Amino acid sequence: MLDTVIGILIPFFGTSLGAACVLFMKREQSPKIQHALMGFAAGVMVAASIWSLIIPALEQCSSFGRLSFVPSVIGFWIGILFLLLLDNIIPHLHLNSSESEGINSKLKKTTMLVLAVTLHNIPEGIAVGVVYAGFLSHTSGMTKIGALVLSLGIAIQNFPEGAIISLPLRSEGESRVRAFRDGVLSGIVEPVAAMLTLLTASAVVPAMPYLLSFAAGAMLYVVVEELIPEMSQGTHSNIGTIAFAVGFTIMMTLDVALG
Repeated sequence: MLDTVIGILIPFFGTSLGAACVLFMKREQSPKIQHALMGFAAGVMVAASIWSLIIPALEQCSSFGRLSFVPSVIGFWIGILFLLLLDNIIPHLHLNSSESEGINSKLKKTTMLVLAVTLHNIPEGIAVGVVYAGFLSHTSGMTKIGALVLSLGIAIQNFPEGAIISLPLRSEGESRVRAFRDGVLSGIVEPVAAMLTLLTASAVVPAMPYLLSFAAGAMLYVVVEELIPEMSQGTHSNIGTIAFAVGFTIMMTLDVALG
């Protein structure tokens, strides 16, 4: 059980380390670095969605024959619609945007920036919780190393995300300590979502293919709706594309070689 707790916390540690960049980096974040960080995070998330979530979901339904795709399609679309709902309810502000999304509110700009990152950390936490629930059940084909690989992959992409949120907070006038704190808090939702998923493991395991693809759909919604547009803004978009490819290949390699 200790291994599971550590595995659940690893992505949070990745966010915290990324947020710590604000303690020693300069106040303004270079557009090139910003595009690279966004692209890298997007690449890792896409690869994780395919190899750690969708492919295992399809494999678990192989007995369905030609209809093995049905649970994955259903779960995928539920994940997309779930994030779409949250996107329209939770007030948040994307990086480099002047218009907030979600319901109207009087929250500060810095608060809405944190909420934007918190919003897309939810599916990552659910994904980690689902794979560890599958591993603990010993019936879903999930392995300890496979769950750890997903956790490490999300932690890797959380590192740039932690920097992406803390550095702009610093540029908005927050102190280094407050920007670091808010960056860390944006990632706390991941272990919380993972633990809530584990606590409902008895219901999770029978629905494993649906939940794996649900997490994949939710993560890909974040990639397409937020990360890819932001990595492609303005000049230097090719940097984001190369970083995307780097993140994708690293996560794919980890999953295939170790999973």
